[in-house]
Amino acid sequence: MLIEYGKRHLTSLQQQQLDPTIYALSTPPGRSAIAIIRVSGPACLHVYRGLCPGRQLPKPRYATLRTLYEPGILLLADRQVLDPNALVLYFPAPKTVTGEDVLELHLHGGAAVVKAVLNAIPKSLLPSSQAESHILRYAEPGEFTRRAFYNDVLDLTQIEALGDTLSAETEQQRRLAVKGATNALAKEYEACRQRLLYARGELEALIDFSEDQHFDESPKRLLRSVATQVEQLRMQMRTNIQNSIRGELLRSGISVALVGAPNAGKSSLLNRIVKREASIVSKQEGTTRDVVEVGVDIGGFYCRFCDLAGLREHPRGGESIGEIEIEGIRRAKTHARNADVIILVLSSEELRAHAGIPLINAEVEETLRSCDTETQKLVCVINKSDLIQTHMPMGEIYSQLNNHPVLQEHSAKGTPVFVVSCKEAETSPRIDESDPGAMQTFLQGLTGIFEGMTSAIHPHGQFGGHVDSSPWELSLGVSERQRRLLQQCAQFLDNFLDEVRLADSHNHVDEANTFADETDVVLAAENLRSAADCLAKITGRGEAGDVEEVLGVVFEK
Repeated sequence: MLIEYGKRHLTSLQQQQLDPTIYALSTPPGRSAIAIIRVSGPACLHVYRGLCPGRQLPKPRYATLRTLYEPGILLLADRQVLDPNALVLYFPAPKTVTGEDVLELHLHGGAAVVKAVLNAIPKSLLPSSQAESHILRYAEPGEFTRRAFYNDVLDLTQIEALGDTLSAETEQQRRLAVKGATNALAKEYEACRQRLLYARGELEALIDFSEDQHFDESPKRLLRSVATQVEQLRMQMRTNIQNSIRGELLRSGISVALVGAPNAGKSSLLNRIVKREASIVSKQEGTTRDVVEVGVDIGGFYCRFCDLAGLREHPRGGESIGEIEIEGIRRAKTHARNADVIILVLSSEELRAHAGIPLINAEVEETLRSCDTETQKLVCVINKSDLIQTHMPMGEIYSQLNNHPVLQEHSAKGTPVFVVSCKEAETSPRIDESDPGAMQTFLQGLTGIFEGMTSAIHPHGQFGGHVDSSPWELSLGVSERQRRLLQQCAQFLDNFLDEVRLADSHNHVDEANTFADETDVVLAAENLRSAADCLAKITGRGEAGDVEEVLGVVFEK
């Protein structure tokens, strides 16, 4: 009996060695009204008794006012007061942020107070055999979250969403993070993984018992059934991958390039958008020679606007373009090709002075043609509307723009065209004018374009009739790490379908599809196992052996 007690006691001590109690400042450093220090682990109550000697334990999950003292001195009268009015909260395991006992100390936020309490916590373990068995140390980066994962409080998808929540700066980023805060996405992937395991089990049963047992279905029909399930899962994976790319625009920001000829008003437009003098404005051509990038919140969307050098051909009459401006034009073209949205800025002065001449010069046209018409959005802005005369045929201008071959290549439905005046937008609005320069109309139009670029898509026709897009909105929160694993998963599913000779061009499996008699069922089952492992790595659950490799990177964020 004593031997059994000793084994249990040794096991308990070993567990405490493996899981030391950790503490850290949970609020940003610096002077503030309140600072919070969090302690997590089995020695929480020992820390409390060291800092609040002789006081009753706080009622769990209730804030209790306490005076914090310097530990290690026997006589209370001789102890130094660290904080006379601190709030103490105790959360017993397992329903806590880490799944362990948690103690929170809400202090006055002065730097000296916080430093004194942090220095006192390691000394708070009283000299007793029970307290001395604990290890108490400062937490490593991300260690509270790591413990929440190991104690099944959070999965990896929730942890990554937590990182997005902490870094969110705009409303759309906040909404994206909130979607991933629940475990709905993890449940979806786990359900897919279970379906793959079930399908793999059917194939392995075919491998092990096909010669000894009688199956209700022929091997070919069984393969068709499994392939149908895999085809549906592949469609789901591909859709989630596409939505994750859209969600990345919300997370990292939408890149917007201002493209146009010199003096079209690109710098003025950027200054009016960001509401400050971010770029130099001058009547001299070639003023902007390098890329001026500014981040701004437009309707809740984080955007990175790039003011680029004006694109022009080598002028006639002996005038030359300097090397610096040539390099600026090269960089402008590169940024335009990499942007998510291209704003083509045209000047009404050019429209008026050069009637009959192409509205878009050759350099700008060449740049637009080199851009990706499938992934990049094109918007046209006619600047300096204050110079447009009332008799000018704006209808003709709109028609000529939308009939331009370059603009038609980018959008068969027509390129959005906005007419603005940066000069009028810069002045204080008159009482009778709520939108000077039509700048707000332009920004609202941009917001609508951003909404279309970042809304969730769904596989058409999968459910027939009306499709509820709400389940697919969760996949907007898929991180880059998750997307890479989804791509690997989809590739393994493709390999499986190729192995069983399923025609990729069909949206479903019909009786006309035939499978080769030589189908390597073992290799097909292995592809399903690999696909399931990819899904296990996304959530951090399952039996995937290298899940541990990604934990450190995720937690440190």
